[in-house]
Amino acid sequence: MSGEAASSLRIVVVGTGPAGVRAAQALVQAGVRPVVVDEGRRDGGQIYRRQPEGFKRPYAKLYGTEAAKAQALHGDFDALRERIDYCGDTLAWNVSAGELHVVHAGEPRTLPFDALLVCSGATDRLMPVAGWHRAGCYSLGASQVALKAQACAIGSRVVFMGSGPLLYLVASQYVQAGARVAAVLDTAPASKPWGAVAGLLARPRLALRGLGLIRGLRRAGVPVLQGVVPLRIDGDDSLGVQAVAVRDADGRERRFECDAVGLGWHLRAETQLADLARCEFEFEPASRQWLPRIDADGRSSTRGVYLAGDGVRILGADGAEAAGRLAALAALKDLGHAQGSAFHAAESAALRRTLAQMDRFRQGLARAFPWPHAQAASLPDEAIVCRCEAVTAGELRRCVDEMDSREVNRAKAFSRVGMGRCQGRFCGHASAEIVAQASGVPVELVGRLRSQAPVKPLMMGTREVQA
Repeated sequence: MSGEAASSLRIVVVGTGPAGVRAAQALVQAGVRPVVVDEGRRDGGQIYRRQPEGFKRPYAKLYGTEAAKAQALHGDFDALRERIDYCGDTLAWNVSAGELHVVHAGEPRTLPFDALLVCSGATDRLMPVAGWHRAGCYSLGASQVALKAQACAIGSRVVFMGSGPLLYLVASQYVQAGARVAAVLDTAPASKPWGAVAGLLARPRLALRGLGLIRGLRRAGVPVLQGVVPLRIDGDDSLGVQAVAVRDADGRERRFECDAVGLGWHLRAETQLADLARCEFEFEPASRQWLPRIDADGRSSTRGVYLAGDGVRILGADGAEAAGRLAALAALKDLGHAQGSAFHAAESAALRRTLAQMDRFRQGLARAFPWPHAQAASLPDEAIVCRCEAVTAGELRRCVDEMDSREVNRAKAFSRVGMGRCQGRFCGHASAEIVAQASGVPVELVGRLRSQAPVKPLMMGTREVQA
């Protein structure tokens, strides 16, 4: 490919977390000027979210043990700014054949592409708990955003409940910031199966760092309970959250008073754009969720669409960086770009090995901190599952029993579950578990909630503008 032809390539990167930044960097190094679309006002994604302009908190305070990596990623992106077309504070809301549809400040645009690299990141994976609809309940990610972007805690006395590394990371960040953490409640048992341990040993330093977070919380006097069963979040409509009740590993009911709760069961890939691009999905038994199908380099089943980072597999920041670079180089190779092809030939094998190691660790995490699907099956009928539409567990079971809704999108049509602002991001996985249990079938047989454009709410009355 000639230099003139290379410069005319239309490559769009969605996201500026670790995967998106490294994808953009690879493209620039190969002589391509990509369009980079970011929903956030500043780069960094969720894990390395930058503090607002004018905030002066040091990196060590904001990112802890990840401070050096965060600073490096931010510095590298700053160096790219003059060599990319950066669209910050811009929502990518739909994908059609060869086009990405975005909106900025209420003004929509259509971005044609020869290659689309979706580095959309992840959101919290949430399991409903009776009472979680009350004021004062947040996701772990929202709790982290409050700390990083607003320099405040979600409450004066906070309980964190869920499972996975993020649970302990956010709780530790709150303790370090001087917030009062009433308890950390983990649904995963303290003892891990050998399959989990073997996977975690793929990255022993990271596993030890996680153990260090738990020890640090206990040294700080924070009660850390493992193997709990969530019972309810107590409170009322006027005062919001007042306490969290769980059954501990010994079968005793424990109650922790608080005015805020941070919830999260690891993460779920943000797959809406991949779905709208008509990428094929496959069910992964270890994590009990549907994920986009990709090859070793990040190619999806849709020609010209590449997926990288936590938006396709939860490999963590290091894995996302490797995946973003590999996907970008694969796109250049497929487009016949000479320099990109040379980079791909030189680097792809090593990048694949890195990703294989990260994936072994991911599989270990899935076994060490399992998704508590039985919790959904045992939710009381009156418990709200979909907070946007106030759909209860009992309503979903009624859809199965009375209307034969043994597929989750049919249950959606009858109950409106997943039709609210979050479009099933928070309730979709639990809804599928409830429908499966009520139907008496494995969860993979009830399907997954299909994505609809726009992926997030837009202002009405907008019109398309061709870029």
